[in-house]
Amino acid sequence: MSPTLRLLGLPDDARVVILHADDVGMCRGANRAFLELARAGRIDCGSVMVPCPWFPEIVREAAADPSLDLGVHLTLTSEWYGYRWGPVAVRSAASGLLDADGYFHRDCLALRRAVDPAAAEEEMRAQLDRALAAGIDATHLDTHMGAALVPELLPATLRIARDYRLPLLLPRDLSSYLSVLRMGEVEPGPYAEAVAELDAAGLPVLDRFAMTPGVPSEQAEAAYAGLVTPAQPGLTYVALHPNGPEDIADIQRDHPRAKPHWRTDELRLFGNGHCDAAIARAGVRRLGMRALRDLHRRAAP
Repeated sequence: MSPTLRLLGLPDDARVVILHADDVGMCRGANRAFLELARAGRIDCGSVMVPCPWFPEIVREAAADPSLDLGVHLTLTSEWYGYRWGPVAVRSAASGLLDADGYFHRDCLALRRAVDPAAAEEEMRAQLDRALAAGIDATHLDTHMGAALVPELLPATLRIARDYRLPLLLPRDLSSYLSVLRMGEVEPGPYAEAVAELDAAGLPVLDRFAMTPGVPSEQAEAAYAGLVTPAQPGLTYVALHPNGPEDIADIQRDHPRAKPHWRTDELRLFGNGHCDAAIARAGVRRLGMRALRDLHRRAAP
């Protein structure tokens, strides 16, 4: 039984999905895919990577279109080989945020070994402040590759969400998050305590997390129909990574696990109505993060 469904005034057996585009601002193709799908009503919201090269473009688009539901994708890692980014505010080697080349570390394990939590908090606040100053009406916080939710940084990220009165991607079902991300060993106790505190304050909590399935193209239609129609009641945050074909193959070149078609398949299957049809057949509801932020702020002091 989901307390968040009750906060939303929905029945206990409701199945609700948030169709969310991660990595907005990472590249031109990510921006194009988000704008195309959001304006067509095919997805509900997205989040911006402030340190990335195409952040200024999405800022201009958001200024011209206040209907866009955008949060901040707190970014502390930079995974590709020929396309990198680094901090917007904290450049000290002592911060533990930089790899040997002066960019963010490529994965959460390397970040965890080196990071100074105080420096990471300063950087995350700077990213959020930059987005707000640029005119983005931030609706929520989430994080690239799970980096802001590693155990060493969880207290800082919770403080930021509290201080800015924003809902945070922190699923009640922690296993749904850890099972698809590479964060290393995690003790679940502090996460459960954080969720319990949010519940006690009457604040909305996402029930579970689901993500881009990463399947061959011939399996994509079935995989995405299942992804957007969860069997369990509650609020499921579906993290997507749609991208136009113009740049993603070059960006992901030489990365051992990356498959560009995962992202272009998403653009195709959401753009052509395949996922909408699956949602309609299953009787699943949709929601954006702006509605959760407004609910959060009505309840938060």
